[in-house]
Amino acid sequence: MERVLKWITLAAAAAALAFGGATLAGDLLERNDPANSTLTADQPSATEPLENTKQTIAAPVPAKDEPFVIKRILPIDGPIKYGEWHWDEDGVPAGPLVMTVDLEARVLSVFRNGYEIGATAVLLGTQDHPTPLGSFPILQKKRDNVSSIYGAAMPYTLRLTWDGISIHGSPVENGFASHGCIGTPNEFAAKLFAVASKGDTVIITRGKMIGMGDSII
Repeated sequence: MERVLKWITLAAAAAALAFGGATLAGDLLERNDPANSTLTADQPSATEPLENTKQTIAAPVPAKDEPFVIKRILPIDGPIKYGEWHWDEDGVPAGPLVMTVDLEARVLSVFRNGYEIGATAVLLGTQDHPTPLGSFPILQKKRDNVSSIYGAAMPYTLRLTWDGISIHGSPVENGFASHGCIGTPNEFAAKLFAVASKGDTVIITRGKMIGMGDSII
């Protein structure tokens, strides 16, 4: 009797194991059946290649406009004195002309394509007739000009405003002043008149310091 029970027990265990194996196999087949897949068309499987990720590359920052970046300063020793002027355009390439006037230093500088080609001490206006600050295009050129208000000679005039402000030749001496114009030595004024054109920019500031590598405009 004991042997029969053991045989029945072993047979039952074998049957249970066989049933469990069949159930596991059926479950695996069901999981692998495409009809029962839970993936959708817009959900790629792990075996499908992913699309390349697109990266947005920032546009390069534009460099300063080269013609207006200072590339050379004239080698001048010490402050420029009244009546003193310097000019050297040898080997300087063609390019736009810009003039700067510093009311504090009382100096006018001329730059072509970023190279300083001229510098001089200047006469400026008085408290009652100040030289204005700002950026001015040359409106008119006049070789031999006489002030219609004061009757004074204004050779090599480069007109900046229609109310009388100009760059022109003048005796540049300590103790002298203008009625708002920018006076330069006549020899310097002649050279500036020869290279300047209508529309060129004149920038008038007070105490603004610029140097090599800086943008003039």
